[in-house]
Amino acid sequence: MRMPRWRALSGALFRVLAVWLVSSLTLLVLAGLLPDFRLQSPGGDSLTRTAVTAALGAGAFGLLSALVWPLLVRALLLVPALFLGLLVFFLNGSLLLLALDLIPEGRGQAAPETAVIVAAAMSAASSATSAFLAVRNDEAYHRRLVRLAGRRGRRARPAAGPATPGTVFLQLDGVGHDLLREAVRGERPLMPTLARWTRDSHRLTPWRTDWSSQTGASQLALLHGSNEDLPAFRWYEKDTRTVIVSNRPSSAAALQRRAIERTGDGGLLAYDGASRGNLFSGGADQVALVMSVAARRGRHNRSRAGYFAYFSDPANATRTAVSFVAEVVREIVQSLRTRFRRELPRVKRGGLYPVIRAFATVVERDVVVAAVIGDLLAGRTAIYADLVAYDEVAHHSGPAHRDALQVLRSLDRALALIAGAARHAPRPYRIVVLSDHGQSHGPTFLERYGLSLGDLVRAGCGLPVPRRAGRTPSGAEARAAARAALHRPEEAAGQGRERTAGPGSSHPLVLASGNLGLVSFPDVPGRITREELDRRHPALLATLANHPGIGFLLVRSAVHGPVVLGPAGTEHHLDTGRVIGADPLAPFGEGAADAVRRTDRFPHVADLMVNSACDPATGAVHAFEEQIGSHGGLGGAQSHPFLLWPVELTPPAPDGEPLTGAEQVHRVLRRWLEEAEGPQLPLGPAADELRHGVRPPEGFSPQGPAAQDKSR
Repeated sequence: MRMPRWRALSGALFRVLAVWLVSSLTLLVLAGLLPDFRLQSPGGDSLTRTAVTAALGAGAFGLLSALVWPLLVRALLLVPALFLGLLVFFLNGSLLLLALDLIPEGRGQAAPETAVIVAAAMSAASSATSAFLAVRNDEAYHRRLVRLAGRRGRRARPAAGPATPGTVFLQLDGVGHDLLREAVRGERPLMPTLARWTRDSHRLTPWRTDWSSQTGASQLALLHGSNEDLPAFRWYEKDTRTVIVSNRPSSAAALQRRAIERTGDGGLLAYDGASRGNLFSGGADQVALVMSVAARRGRHNRSRAGYFAYFSDPANATRTAVSFVAEVVREIVQSLRTRFRRELPRVKRGGLYPVIRAFATVVERDVVVAAVIGDLLAGRTAIYADLVAYDEVAHHSGPAHRDALQVLRSLDRALALIAGAARHAPRPYRIVVLSDHGQSHGPTFLERYGLSLGDLVRAGCGLPVPRRAGRTPSGAEARAAARAALHRPEEAAGQGRERTAGPGSSHPLVLASGNLGLVSFPDVPGRITREELDRRHPALLATLANHPGIGFLLVRSAVHGPVVLGPAGTEHHLDTGRVIGADPLAPFGEGAADAVRRTDRFPHVADLMVNSACDPATGAVHAFEEQIGSHGGLGGAQSHPFLLWPVELTPPAPDGEPLTGAEQVHRVLRRWLEEAEGPQLPLGPAADELRHGVRPPEGFSPQGPAAQDKSR
């Protein structure tokens, strides 16, 4: 039964007065504690007059926050998102200074740096008061969740949503199957929310990635059904003379367009869908923080709308900004701790990395979670969101390091918040949790061997390398082999190194994608053959194949087709299955040959595809980038992500059959969307609540905003 209008108005008035009172008291306390902040005239005032001044200041600050703050946030959508959190403190302090100037007779004064502190404390106090009152009132709780998603203002008659369930796909970026299985075990699991789901309502299934085990390849296939011709995270295309990087807006837009042209389908989220925090839109109308549309301009690009929806609430902005600063400090402390303890392996974590980490683990997480909550309350049919926090930290700390495991705890709390919001949605929801890849640990190639893959390639080609790399055993051996193959005299001590590799040489372009390296020769049209490469650079293939840090490399032969080369002259001819010596792909498990064979047929596969070695006992690999937790190639946990799916859904694959490739997983997700048969929300108490009916929040139509937009 709907609450009478007079009761709703009186409840709203009570909440406004309560927040105003708490804000006024906060001002009084801060005025007594901070030396550069006062609410009295220079000659002093009575307590009553000071209290009135505090009330006026709190009221002015509240009005400015409600009226001016959303306009400021909308203007700041043009500012790079990474710096938006840093500006929150400055803007909040500026609003407080303006509010103090509005107090009659100049009784309110504060130093600029003090105003920042006062404004942050007031926002935190008002936010805590609002949250406390909302917990005690269902409609207030609904309104607050709606405000998190930016759905304000319009009041509509509450109505029940569709009886069929919606589906939420929550991607935990970089969390491997084995890692998650350990995180939900024991009496005190690392991720208690997922542990409860795994025990009561969900089932955990592993799947195997393609050779390119990274978000660009996996998510493009998960959302759009195809990752054809996507050989790595970054690669060189000879026909356009450009380097494609999956997470660049222009590259992501091009990759999405190509996938749609290949499949003829708009994507997994094309019907009443929402895409949050992803590289690709999946065909969704509702997008926030989606890379493939970030470069667009105009009214149809709402990728940054998630920032406005979240930061337009000054309390949210302050809370996230405080958490942002705390995360920066946490990263600095954790980095210093690893150095003082001399933990190995480790990589440099200075520069802008603390800010980048804080953005991924705080700002993006908060904005994406708030957007998903809004989607749930709007009753959208399909929602796909990517939470990238763990992946970012694990790259620099290690997949199983305590720093990365702390992030898993925070992600579990975010999942619990989303599940709690689903209980108040106008329709039932099924929640599927999945990952796009895992992460493999190990020291970097550079740390382990003293030279980069690029240095090794250049040395194998007889090209100049940095003096540091030339002095390493690998660099020296490669250069000696190259000189001998090219019939050049030995380099005398102190003699200057050669600057070219002779007539007809081709300077290679070397790119890295985790422990997968791509070597291209830009001046050679099309894909260079093994025979041509042996003629130009006789020592290169042997140098790479026999290096202890390299597991195998792929090259195309004019005679035998695609050939995988390994150490000591071993070969695997992919077209015929012929193996010479020990199979170089055997250490990488079942399915490795199929994954490499599939990549070989891509039009933009590199001239040489180089995969680092993998320790079969530990799963350790050597990234060609500066990452001690890496993914992108074959080897270790990176190739084994997971699906955590409700038991009401059909199993992903028949018993005993492996689930291989992101394209196959896309077909599973699409099938699950088609299995919307009756209300299902396997989240324990939430299911019982939905069976008895939940009053929907204000402002929602039966079909949600997507249907309203289509009707217009």
